Amino acid sequence: MQSLALSPQDLPTLQNMATTLRFLCADMVQQANSGHPGVAMGLADVAVVLGLHLKINPKNPAWLNRDRLVFSGGHASALAYALLHLWGFNISLEDLKAFRQLGSKTPGHLEYKHTEGIEITTGPLGQGFANAVGFSLASKLAQEMLGTEIINHKVYCLCGDGDLQEGLSYESASLAGHLELKNLIVIYDSNAITIEGDTHLAFSEDVELRFRAQNWEVLSCDGHDFLDIDRALRSAKQSLKPTLVIAKTTIGKGALGLEGSSKVHGAPLGLEVLENSKRALNWEHPPFYIPKSAALHFHMEKNEVWERLWEQKLTPSIQEQIAHLQAKDFSQVAYPTFEVGQQIATRVSNGKILNAISRAYKGFLGGSADLAPSNNTTLHGLKDFNPTHAGRNLHFGIREHAMGAICNGIANYGLFVPFCATFFVFSDYLCASLRLSALMGNQVFYIFTHDSIGVGEDGPTHQPIEHLSHLRALPNFYVFRPMDAHENVLCWQVALGLKKSCAFVLSRQNLEVLPIGDLTKVQRGGYVLYQSPQPVQITLVSSGSEVQACLQAASLLEAQDIGVQVVSVPCFDLLLEQDRTYLDGLFVGKVLAIEASRGLEWFRFAHALVNMESFGRSAPGSALFRHFGFSSETIAQKAQSLLES
Repeated sequence: MQSLALSPQDLPTLQNMATTLRFLCADMVQQANSGHPGVAMGLADVAVVLGLHLKINPKNPAWLNRDRLVFSGGHASALAYALLHLWGFNISLEDLKAFRQLGSKTPGHLEYKHTEGIEITTGPLGQGFANAVGFSLASKLAQEMLGTEIINHKVYCLCGDGDLQEGLSYESASLAGHLELKNLIVIYDSNAITIEGDTHLAFSEDVELRFRAQNWEVLSCDGHDFLDIDRALRSAKQSLKPTLVIAKTTIGKGALGLEGSSKVHGAPLGLEVLENSKRALNWEHPPFYIPKSAALHFHMEKNEVWERLWEQKLTPSIQEQIAHLQAKDFSQVAYPTFEVGQQIATRVSNGKILNAISRAYKGFLGGSADLAPSNNTTLHGLKDFNPTHAGRNLHFGIREHAMGAICNGIANYGLFVPFCATFFVFSDYLCASLRLSALMGNQVFYIFTHDSIGVGEDGPTHQPIEHLSHLRALPNFYVFRPMDAHENVLCWQVALGLKKSCAFVLSRQNLEVLPIGDLTKVQRGGYVLYQSPQPVQITLVSSGSEVQACLQAASLLEAQDIGVQVVSVPCFDLLLEQDRTYLDGLFVGKVLAIEASRGLEWFRFAHALVNMESFGRSAPGSALFRHFGFSSETIAQKAQSLLES
C-alpha cells in the first residue's frame, strides 16, 4: 500500500485503521477529561493515508533523511501521540492513557525533546507553518551541501483555519513560494470551524487564490475519501513548487450529534456521546482498543530498509561533512581583534565576529529582516539563498514574525546553527518564536542592533526601553549586551558554548574598545571591571554602552575620595546562576545600577537605579544620554546621594 496507488480493495483496511485512530484519540481526551477531540477525529482519514506516504523510521527517529512532519496546530496532540504509538515509536498505550497528566510523555500540546518523534514545539497557531518552511529551507541547503542522493525527503505540515488566519502563515508562505521550496507539502484541514463557530464569522478569503498568488501549487481533496487523499498527496510529491493540499473535512467526524460543531473543538465528547458514536459505527470495544489487523497496517517496519539503503550511499567524504555539521564545533573560530582605544559600534564588531564563525563552521547561516547593512549581518564571500541556489546568506524580507519561527525550524533540522537579525525594538514581532526557542532549548542566535536611546533621531518608536527586561525574564534564554568589541568576542565564545538560544543586544553608536577582558569572568555573567585602591563604598553596575559612563563616573567619585568599583554585566541571565559568595564579591557597599532601559530586574541586587522612566525622544543619541541622566556627572551625583541616604 505504500508504493502503489490505493485502490478500492484497500478501503475496508483503511476504514478500520481510521476508526481505530479516531476513537483512540477520543478515548484519550475523554480519560483526561481535557483536550481537543474535534481536529483529531476530523483528520483521522487524512492521517491514515499520510502515514502510508511518510518515510520515517520509528527505530531511529533522528534519521537525517526522514520526512519531517509538523503539526502546526499543537492542540492536535492526541492525534500525534496516537499516530506515534501506532507507527511504532517509543510511546506506549499507557502513555496514551496518561494524556495531559503530570510527568507523562503526552502533554497537552506538542513539546520538542519531550516526546520521541515530535519535531517542534509549535505553540501559538501559525508557528508550525513557519517552522515547516524552516525545515524545508534547511533541507534545501543540506541538499546543496550533501547532494540529492543523500537529502531528498519531504516536509509535511498539518495546519487548520486558525493557522491560516494568523499573519505569520502569510509571511512564511510568501517566502516559501518565492524560494520555490518544492519539498514542502502543507495539508490544510479545511473544516470551517473555529472556537467561536463557523469561520465565516471572521474569514471569507479565497485561500486557493491567496496561495497561488504566493507561487504555490494548490490541490484539493475530500478529506474523508481515502482514494482522493492519496491522489492529492501523490500529485503534491511531484510538484516543483511548495504545495497546499486543501482537504475538506468535518470537525469531529464520527462524533454522533456533534459532527461539524465548534462544541467538539476543545472539550471531551462525554461518555454518552462517545458510546453512542462507537455503537453507530459498530465499534463494540472497550476504551483504547486497537485491533491487531489495524495495528499491523500502521507499523513501519519497511522504513528501516529505506534507511539501510540510504546508508549505503554515504561515502567517507559525505560522512565527514555530516559529522562536521552535526558536531556544531566552534573551537576553531579565529576571532577578530580590535585596537584598544578604537571607536567601533558593537553592531559593527559583531558583523566581523559572525563572519569569523561562518568561516570556521559551515553550518552557520542567517540573515536579516531587510536590515543587513544596518545589522551588519552579511556573511562576506558566501552566496545568497535564492530560488536557484541555497547559500548561507538568508534574506527574510520584511517578515520579522516569520523570521524567528523559520529559524527554529532550521535549528531543529539538526545540521545548522542559524541567526536572524533586526532592530531591537522590533524584537516584539519575534516574541512567540523567542519563547519557543527557550522552551525547546535549541540553538538560535537573535541579533538585535540599535539598542536603547542610543538609536537617537528615529525617536521613541524605534528606541527599545522595556525590551531588555522582557528578554531577561525568559527562562532558558541568554541575553548578551556587551560593552565593547572585546567583550563582544568573549560573549560569543561563551554563548556558542551554551548550546542554547541567545540574544545579542548591540549598539548603533561607536564605543571605545577597552583592553581584552577575561573569558572566565564573562562566563559568570558579571565581573569587576575596575576597583579603586581605597576601600569600596559603592558599586556601579551596568551593561552595554553605559559601562563606559560608569568608568568615567568612578574617576569623578575617586576624586572626592570615594572608593568605587565598576561591575560589567554582559549577561544578566548567567549572573543569576552564580552562587551567593561570588555575588557578594561583586556587589560591595551601596549598589547603583545604571542602564538605559526600564531595568527593574536590577532591584534584585541594587539599592537604587538610574534607568528610563519614560519612552525616549527624537534627538542625537549623545544628547539623549545626557538628557535622561546617563552622563558620568549625573551618575556620580546619584552615587553620592545614595551614599548620603
